[in-house]
Amino acid sequence: MRLVVVGGGSTYTPELADGFARLRGTLPVSELVLVDPDARRLELVGGLARRIFARQGHPGTVTTTGDLDAAVDGADAVLLQLRVGGQAAREQDETWPLECGCVGQETTGAGGLAKALRTVPVVLDIAERVRRVNPAAWIIDFTNPVGIVTRALLEEGHRAVGLCNVAIGFQRKFARLLGVAPEALHLEHVGLNHLTWELGVRLGGPDGEDVLPGLLAEHGDAVAEDLRLPRPLLDRLGVVPSYYLRYFYAHDAVVAELGGRPSRAAEVAAMERRLLEMYGDPALDEKPGLLARRGGAFYSEAAVDLAASLLGGRPAVQAVNVRNAGTLPFLPDDAVVEVPAEVDATGARPLPVPAVDPLYAGLMAQVTAYERLALDAALRGGRDRVFRALLAHPLIGQYTYADTLADTLIAHNREHLAWA
Repeated sequence: MRLVVVGGGSTYTPELADGFARLRGTLPVSELVLVDPDARRLELVGGLARRIFARQGHPGTVTTTGDLDAAVDGADAVLLQLRVGGQAAREQDETWPLECGCVGQETTGAGGLAKALRTVPVVLDIAERVRRVNPAAWIIDFTNPVGIVTRALLEEGHRAVGLCNVAIGFQRKFARLLGVAPEALHLEHVGLNHLTWELGVRLGGPDGEDVLPGLLAEHGDAVAEDLRLPRPLLDRLGVVPSYYLRYFYAHDAVVAELGGRPSRAAEVAAMERRLLEMYGDPALDEKPGLLARRGGAFYSEAAVDLAASLLGGRPAVQAVNVRNAGTLPFLPDDAVVEVPAEVDATGARPLPVPAVDPLYAGLMAQVTAYERLALDAALRGGRDRVFRALLAHPLIGQYTYADTLADTLIAHNREHLAWA
């Protein structure tokens, strides 16, 4: 089995390599191909990935290349984990929106739109090259904003599924609190990418007992602390929102907080410099502990499970990003939602989900409309389309802010926007 990672020079790739090595019984990778335009990073990351495979006795090979077409020829699956503009562009996404009193974040709000505008054309070009060389390959997208990027891929007819680590993170956390195996829990994980709620936690499968009320009663303080939301709010909601909901539920407090400290991008950039130094040590043959602070917990396990099912392994249920197709009746069929789906070699099919309270459905509908406008701006360009997307976003929503942010976004991203 040949897997290709586009963006293979990422400092997070050793987490993937570790997962592929540990879980080779689930996903028997014969060749892992890392693709990246940055030769130096690719050499460092590829070297560590090879040593991880060797340490764990994995018989597969790790190869590195800057030639995408050669890499995807004969690939079974292509994983996308790229960041157009690198951490420097991310730092801009996290800072200039604050000048208008809006959240600065890389996947939502104005910063998330900037990332979508930079990313969608690049991802579609990569996907078209994959289809031209190897139309049978599956594309697994982990590139943010996952919902918008996955929608772009699906609308162009690519064999694509979007993946995020939020659901598997909650599953692991809840299992630890409850003292059960993660596989024993089925999450009623419903929403859009980075806009999800755990509506239920079923013990033993989709038809099992909902243990969420007891989980909140006994462990609500721990859950609230992780989310950085007040415990009384969780008690009133009776569900567990994704930690990204903090940007909506505590917007002004988050803006004040973000304006008073270095950006997350700056922290990650410093961390990446240290990680690359560590990766250059020929004695290092396992992922370093520092990598856990980089983000993306359990991504490797989620990626292994998804790729294994798509490539003919045992069908499984997994929370992924797929076309709505009536799953959430208050959203258009062509919207991309993040819900549990049955995954096998034919693709991912959403499972039925519980009825959604209007409190959550309304926000989902508004963000879905924004995502449609954001994709339109990414595909066709133009200041007016950028303005419309910003005006539609619930974290912005005022025309004076949308006007200012549109000009600022374009000014900061001109080198990545072919139409600007």
